[in-house]
Amino acid sequence: MVLEIADIRIPPGKQPEFDAAIEKGLRTVISRAQGVRRFQVQKGIESPERYVLMIEWDTLEAHTVGFRQSPLFAEWRAIVGPLFAQPPVVEHFTQVVAG
Repeated sequence: MVLEIADIRIPPGKQPEFDAAIEKGLRTVISRAQGVRRFQVQKGIESPERYVLMIEWDTLEAHTVGFRQSPLFAEWRAIVGPLFAQPPVVEHFTQVVAG
């Protein structure tokens, strides 16, 4: 399993609009991607324009090739991309310890 973490920043005052868009994108697009196990989004308390999107993928390639090089990526970006203040910072992680 690989964990994708995307650090997303949106313009001030756009939280309700982004909340709806990211939920729509996750439920209608990301959920159809091959290799997706689960996802969640957290919103900043001190920084309400900051969101952290976490998606568990079967493999790194499921995200970087299977999803990113598919038509689903364009669908996803059409829904959430217009609300980004800047491009998200995306990194991938593997688990070391679980509790």
